[in-house]
Parts: sequence; C-alpha cells; structure tokens
Amino acid sequence: MAIILAGVSHHNTPLEVRERFYFPENAMPEWLDRMSRFSSLSERVILSTCNRVELYGYAKSYEKGVDAIHDFLLDSRDLRSDELRAHLYIQRDEEATRHLFRVASSLDSMVLGETQILGQVKEAYRIAQETGHAGKTLNGLFSRAFRVAKKVRDKTALGKKAVSVSSVAAELAGRIFGTLEGKSVLLIGAGEMAELAARHLVGHGAETLLVANRTFSRAEALAGELGGAAVDFGDLAGALARADIVIASTGAQGIVVSREVVAAALEARRDAPIFLIDIAVPRNIDPSVDKLENAYLYDIDDLHTVVASNIKGREDEAREALSIVEKEVEAYVRRTQMEDLSQTFSAIRIEAELQREGEVSKTLSRFPDMDEKERKAIESMSRAIVNKLLHRPFDVLRKMADEEAGDDSLFIAQRLFGVETGEDAGSSSTGNAGTENAGTEDGE
Repeated sequence: MAIILAGVSHHNTPLEVRERFYFPENAMPEWLDRMSRFSSLSERVILSTCNRVELYGYAKSYEKGVDAIHDFLLDSRDLRSDELRAHLYIQRDEEATRHLFRVASSLDSMVLGETQILGQVKEAYRIAQETGHAGKTLNGLFSRAFRVAKKVRDKTALGKKAVSVSSVAAELAGRIFGTLEGKSVLLIGAGEMAELAARHLVGHGAETLLVANRTFSRAEALAGELGGAAVDFGDLAGALARADIVIASTGAQGIVVSREVVAAALEARRDAPIFLIDIAVPRNIDPSVDKLENAYLYDIDDLHTVVASNIKGREDEAREALSIVEKEVEAYVRRTQMEDLSQTFSAIRIEAELQREGEVSKTLSRFPDMDEKERKAIESMSRAIVNKLLHRPFDVLRKMADEEAGDDSLFIAQRLFGVETGEDAGSSSTGNAGTENAGTEDGE
C-alpha cells in the first residue's frame, strides 16, 4: 500500500499552466466522486489553492495509483499527456508525508508563514472526509499534519507577524504609488482574500473603497464594514474609471475584466494610470490588459519580488520550523511502521492458528478414543511448534524495521505467509481521526 501525492505548485509551474489544473471548491465533492471512478485509489483528497493543486491518494499499488491520478487529470483537465508529465511532481509515503506537513505549516508557501494555507488544507480534508473519500490512512495523515502545523505555530515565531497573499498585494500597491493616501481602490469580489486586501489597503491610507460583487448584498455588507461603497457588478467599466488600484479575487472560472473594459476606463480617466492586481486563480483579468498604456497589471506570480523581502529575516524561524517538521515526520513514519508491523504479525498469527487448528482437528479425528489429557497435549505441542517457527521471522522483521528496511521486509513477509493487512484484510477505511475542522479560507 502507498500514500501518493501528485501536484503542481508555484515552485515548478507557471500560472498560465497552473490555472488549468485548478478545481473549484464549490464542485469539489463532484470531482472527488469522479476521481473515485479510477478504482486503483481507495482514498483521495484534492487540495486546490491559488498557488498549488495537489492530489493525495492511498493505493494498493503505487504504480497503479500514479496511473489512476494521471488518467483522472487527463480526463478532467484541459491538459495533454506531455504537459502533465512535464509539470507534475509525484511523491510517496515518507516524502509525501514530509511535503504535507510542510504545506500545512506554511513552509512551502510563496509567502513564508502566511496564515491561510492551514485553513485551506483543513477544508480540503473536511470535504473529502465528509463525502467518504478520506479513510483511515488519510484521516491519520491529515490529522497529524494539523497537529504539526499547530506545533510549528506555537513553538516558533513564524506566524507572529500575520502575512498573506493579500497583504503582499497591498504592500506592492504601496510600493508602486509611494503612498496610498488619497487613492481610490476597487475590489472585484467580496470573498476572504478580497476582504483581507481591502483591510490592508484601508489600513495603509487608501481614501475611497469601492466593492463590486455578483451578489450585491455581499458587496454592500463588506463596503459597510470598511466604510466604502458597493457598486453594480454590471458596471465594471464605470467603477474602473474611478479606481487607481484594482484588486480582483472572485470565484469565477474565467475572465471577468476584459481588455476592452479596461481600455474604456482608461479613456474615461484621461489616461491616468491604473494599477491592477489579479490574485485569483484562474485569473479574472485578461492578461493582455498589461499591454495597454498606463495599465499596470500584476498577477499572483508577479508577487515574488515582494515575497523575497518577506523571506529575509525569517530564515531562523524557518530553520526551526523545518527541524520540528523533520522530527514529526520521523516519529509519524516510525509509528506507522510499528502499526504495520503489528498488523502483519497479527495477520500471520491468525493464519498460522487457522492452519494449526485445521491440522490438529484432522489428526484428532483419526484417534476418536484419545482422552482429554492427550488431546490437550497435542494442542499444546502444536502451539509450541507454531510459536517457535514464528519467533525468528518476527525477531528479524523487528530488527529490519529498526534498520529502516521495514517496508520491503513487511511486503516480503506478507507475500511469504500469504496474508494481507489494513483495508485488504477487511478493516474499516473510514475511521475517525479527531479532526480539527475549520471554515474555508482563500489564501495561499
């Protein structure tokens, strides 16, 4: 059995490719159901954020599990096989565990220490667990990841200064203009990322705040909280004409702001510059807007220049956090190996006992006149033989597990003795894991 991780992220895949992997959260149960049709994966979780799309699975065969993920992505995303293989990273077992612990602890984020990725991981897991797609193995893995993330937050200063993609976007706006005083800001979208960006901009002196959202009541509510005004989503051109800074972050699966709309706004502004930050994935603003004179468009990958300064000065916290993660990975892998070892021993003993009982029963049936004392002696002798025969293999297996050869040795032992453990042996794959549920957070 193997835990498999396959994904793309801001580390290895540009935004124009990454957005084609994106899975909208509101349809996640349907995508998980679709993924379940590829039967080599017995458990599955999909994590989809603005900086990464990662699929976690549990499979009886690593190779078949990887093939199932490939087939699912080719079947569900607008991707060619060569594109998929060029960008997809794949990890298994200990590597996959280490990666998830780092992701949940915000050590793999574009903005080191950002506060939202843990909520996103929790929400991805919650959806999978509540819809029956995360079972015993992924329950244990993700629950441990949440505890590790909490430990990193509690024992390091990594999360003391709250940062996020939204705060970085606001910082970039301040750098572009020098000061935000007297500037007008338009938010397109009223979700959490947009709200965080608005709070940062208002806190840094932005004078006027406009909020456009498909649900007008939500725009009114957010604008009211921040002392701004709601505008009609159908009149983006008019709203853009009044804005110096535009931050787009909607859940739309495509372009919301076209080049033509921005061009019309620039004409109405008499070519006064307009600064646009698109932090949505998939992107909400037509990338060709950047070719318009006096329009300055940044997407989420353009924030790397600001992120570089975020990372400086946090290296010590990051090193300490990575040390915590490494110890937790070692402990988790060791505990998992011991559980697998125990299950294997139990399965072998059960199989040996079934064989022993069968042979003893056949032997005793040939001697119907045997008294009870003699019967007990044969029973005792047969048990002693089984115990002696199993003692050395079990002792060697324990030593091999200590020498970090446990996975291979367990597989060989299971094949030799003809036993299966875990889900294959009929154990439940829907165990409870004491999860920490959290509301959806749009962040990383």
